[in-house]
Parts: sequence; structure tokens; C-alpha cells
Amino acid sequence: MSANALLSGNEAIGRGLAEAGCQVMAAYPGTPSSEILPALIRYKQELGLNIYLEWSVNEKSAFEVAMAAAMTGKRAAVAMKQVGLNVALDPLMSSAYTGVVGGFVLISCDDPGPESSQTEQDSRLIAMAAKVPVLDPSSVTEAKEFVGKAFKISEKYQLPVILRPTGHLCHARGVVELRMPLNLSRRSDFKKDPTRWAATPKYRYLLHKALNVKLKDIADEFSSRTDLNFTIPADGKSRPLGIIASGMSYSVVRDLLREVGLLELVPVLKLATPYPFPDRLLAEFTSRFQAVLVLEETGPLVELLLKDKSNVLGRLTNSLPGEGGLKPETVARALFPLARKFGLIDEEPAQDNSLAPLVKELELPPRPPRLCAGCPHAASFLAIRQALPQAIFTSDIGCYTLGLNTGAVDTCLDMGASINFAAGFYHSYKQDGTHVPIVATIGDSTFFHAGLPALVNAVHTDARFILVILDNHTVAMTGNQPPPHASQLADGSKGRPVKIRNLLEGIGIRFIKEVDPYQVKQLVARVKEAYHFTKKEDGGLAAIIADHPCALYDDKNSSQRLPEVEITTSCSGCKACLAALDCPALVENGAGRVEIDKGLCVRCGVCIYACPQNSLGEAALGFPQDYFLENQFLL
Repeated sequence: MSANALLSGNEAIGRGLAEAGCQVMAAYPGTPSSEILPALIRYKQELGLNIYLEWSVNEKSAFEVAMAAAMTGKRAAVAMKQVGLNVALDPLMSSAYTGVVGGFVLISCDDPGPESSQTEQDSRLIAMAAKVPVLDPSSVTEAKEFVGKAFKISEKYQLPVILRPTGHLCHARGVVELRMPLNLSRRSDFKKDPTRWAATPKYRYLLHKALNVKLKDIADEFSSRTDLNFTIPADGKSRPLGIIASGMSYSVVRDLLREVGLLELVPVLKLATPYPFPDRLLAEFTSRFQAVLVLEETGPLVELLLKDKSNVLGRLTNSLPGEGGLKPETVARALFPLARKFGLIDEEPAQDNSLAPLVKELELPPRPPRLCAGCPHAASFLAIRQALPQAIFTSDIGCYTLGLNTGAVDTCLDMGASINFAAGFYHSYKQDGTHVPIVATIGDSTFFHAGLPALVNAVHTDARFILVILDNHTVAMTGNQPPPHASQLADGSKGRPVKIRNLLEGIGIRFIKEVDPYQVKQLVARVKEAYHFTKKEDGGLAAIIADHPCALYDDKNSSQRLPEVEITTSCSGCKACLAALDCPALVENGAGRVEIDKGLCVRCGVCIYACPQNSLGEAALGFPQDYFLENQFLL
């Protein structure tokens, strides 16, 4: 019995995993992929499914945990964002050679734009480099249905298969048909075969030859799979203009063609299988048109693989921009001039800009990304800047990247780079006979993800800097998933916490301090003490754990026993507090002074440290300023 439901793309993928009989899934959270595993947890609980699920410490671990299950014959999946695929690249490159037994689906969610990532990288290009088949869904319905198709392809050819939704698809919503899950009760049965699973270079060469044969067979199959690749209208006629659309760009261009009445005049080949490239299908299609516009996000994979490019237009010909997602307005700027050139429309549709002046009249203030009110990271950054204002501040990927707003972040490259950069800066300056203060900041989840190897390297090479681990007890930026030092696992079951302090001690770090960052004066003192330790002849790397729960994640720790902070009449309007703390609860009142937005304020009291004139706290319901300084967070 089936029913319909309105789901997001990620929820649909989670449902697809449940319906396809996935038995093991691992993931590392990262927008736009974060909601997939929680969706599968929900369906596991609702439908009583026997599925093992985990938030892994990083994407490499997640990939290898899931792949091992597929090696035993079970259906397994792993999910991550496109940047996370870089971390899993090592096992991915080898997995196509060894292959799998049960179905193995890698869900890599790309972020054209980018809207929440460091890069716009295209997982389809990585699939080609890794020689792994990839499916490119164009709708929420396809996102769900392609999961089952990916498992079948994986098991038929004993290869991993990548499912590659993009951010707009992950967060779009659509009505999908819900079916009962497959009743797969496969038991693990790992067949030992060292020539496959532990292959030496000689056997890897033979496995590579076999892989190339598989890819050719898959490309031939994709050329005839009308459930994956098809043309509308499918009349086979020669026409002036044709379109090849891969992924979400298919849905975008179909809407635009419908808008101007060209659905039956401009054939669109919907390409769901960009790799292995179905040459025969694409060659036949492109031969029928004077011009073919290729729409794909974000790299020019299809353009690159087309053998005859004489009539092809796309990113490589500058018909489309070389960066960014294919929003409707972007596609329209490429499509409509072509349609007019070939006489398919008399004039290009006028853009509706009627809303622009109305929006301008609202005079909406710009709202750049910033830390939440009461965020303990803001307190940590305030203390670090007060303790060592001239330091080099290296940081990492997470909420704390927003320390940029207060000048507490100078570098941010990728996960773990804050520690490696700090070590690199130290050794570079030491080479010149100079010692400069260096403070690296990294979040608790990121520390487990990529910080540990970097820290082992830094300790081993005797790099001297201060490491501040911003421990807010959760993976806050991506939806409050439990990190490895939490007591619960992905599905709420009990786990074994891995203590950060124990790891630091095990690595050999001798200076370790734990401070509540709301106690700003104490944290300032600890940072100065740590810097002194790094300069001592018998010193070394110094670590501080700034430990306070995320204000959103753990609201029971809100400082409700503190009186409300007030701004006194001594406020001169210098706005130093805004620059030093960047707290959303501190706002300009339009009269040149600062006010506290009581609707946002969590009464943490940290802002009183950001005022150089002591204008905060003195008039707070009769409590003196020292009350806040000495009695913060009394719980």
C-alpha cells in the first residue's frame, strides 16, 4: 500500500534509503547534506527497521564504515557535502578498483553558488576521476527513486555509485509516493580474497582493467536507459536549437520553456547519468541541431566529454558564467537570445523588476552572518583579543569562522588547517629568529574531525602556539548533531564519550586549562599564561578548552539567575561593544547610542567586558557591575 507525502529532497533521499533496504548508513554533517541521516533515523523508528546508523568522526571514517558493510553483502550508504568528499577521496579512489558486493551508494551533496561552502566543486568531476558511476537527479521525486536505482546499478556491476543532489534540490520540497521498504534481511558474509580486498599493485592493475570494461558496459546501458535519460519531445526531428540538461537545470529550463510556449519546439535531453558518459546517446542528439545549449552545475563535464563540440554552447564558450548555480535568471540570459536568434520567439521576455523599488523602500538593514546572542564563541574571541590583540589568529570551519566579524580570525581554509597553519606560522617566524603570539581556534567536532592528526604533528615538531578548543558540546552549524565526546549516538542510543582532555594529555601536551568562556576575566588570564608557557625554554604548545554549551542547543543552561544587564547613561555611543562582541542583542537605537534587545538577550553578562567605559551592568536592577564580573553563570 502506498501514500503520498510532501518531503524535502533530503527527506526524500532518506525515505529512498529506507525503501531500498539500506542496512547500514554513516555520515558526517555538512550543509546541504545534514538532514539525510536524521530522516532515515525517523523512518527507522516509524517503520521498525533494522538499520545501523552513525554520525562518524569524519567523512573518511563514514565512507570506510559503510563500504565495509557493503563488502559483506549488505546494502550500505554514506552521505556528506561536496567538500567532505575531499576527505573521503582516498578510499573513494581505491573503492572502484576493489568494488563491493552489496549495494554501496555515496551521496555527495554539491553546493553551487556556493551558499554554505568554501568551494563550488563538482562531484561529477570527482566521479570521473575516481571512475565511479554518478546519477544526477533533477527533482525531489527523482532524488528518492534514484536511490533504489543506484543500489541496483551498484550490485549489478559491484561498484560504488554516487548520487549527486545539489543544494537547491536538497532543500526543495515536492510530493513523493511512499512505498513499503524492501524486506532485506541479508546477513554479513565477508568472503576473504586478498587479491581483491588487499590487492598489491600487480593485482590493482588487473582490477583496473576489469573496471574499464565495467565502465564501458555501464555507458552502453546508460545510452539506452529511458528511465534515466530521455528527450522531450521525443520525435527525433532536426531542429534549430536543442538543450542538454543535467540535474536540477532540467527542472529550471523546462519551466522557462513552458513560460514562453517553447516546450514542443525546443527538445531537451534530460541527462541523469553524466558518468560513465553515454556517448552514443549524446552524439545522436547533438547531431540533430544547429546549436545545442548544455546546462549543468557547476563544472563543464558534459561539454568536456562531448566529442563533437562544433555546435555546442555552454560554460566553455562563455554562453553561461563559469561559476555559480544555474538559477532561472541565469539560464534565461543564455536561452532567450538563442531562441530569438533562431526565430523561435519574436522578442525576449521582459524581466519583472517591479519588486525591486518596493524592497528598496523598506530600507531593510543588511544582515551579514553573525554568531547568535549568548554564543560562548563570542566570549572566547573577546577574551583572546583582549589577552593578545597583536596575535595571528588562525581558525577553522564552523560557527566560529564568524570570529571574522570581530577581527579574531585571520585565516580559514579547511577543517584542521587552523592547527597546521599555526604550526607553519610558528616554524616560519622561528626560522627568522622571531617569536610572535599565535592563537589557533577550532571547534569540538572539527577537532575530532581533522584536528587530531594536525595536533600530533604540531606537538612532534615542537610548534609553540596557543590552541583554544571552542567546546560548545554540539555540531552547532549543521543542526546540533552529537560530537564524539557526547554521551549519545545519532539515533539517541547511549555512546561512549571520548574526552578531549584525555586526548590532549595522551598526545603529550603539558599545558591544559579548562575555562568557561563566560568567565571572560579568567579566560584572558589563562590565554596570557598560555602565551608565557609557549615562550619558556622548557615550554611547548599550550591548549585551552573553552567549555560552555551552545545557547541554542542547551537552553537549560541559560543564565536566568542573572539579573538583566542595562546600559547606563554613561554610554557615550562609541559602539566599541558592537565591534568587540558583535552580539545581535546589542543594537544601535538610532540616536547614536546602543540598546539591548531584550527579546534576543540571554543574560550571559559577557557584554559588560566589551565596554571600555563600564557603562554596562551598573544600573542592572540595583546590582553593581562586580556582581556580573564575579558571579556569572551561577547555576
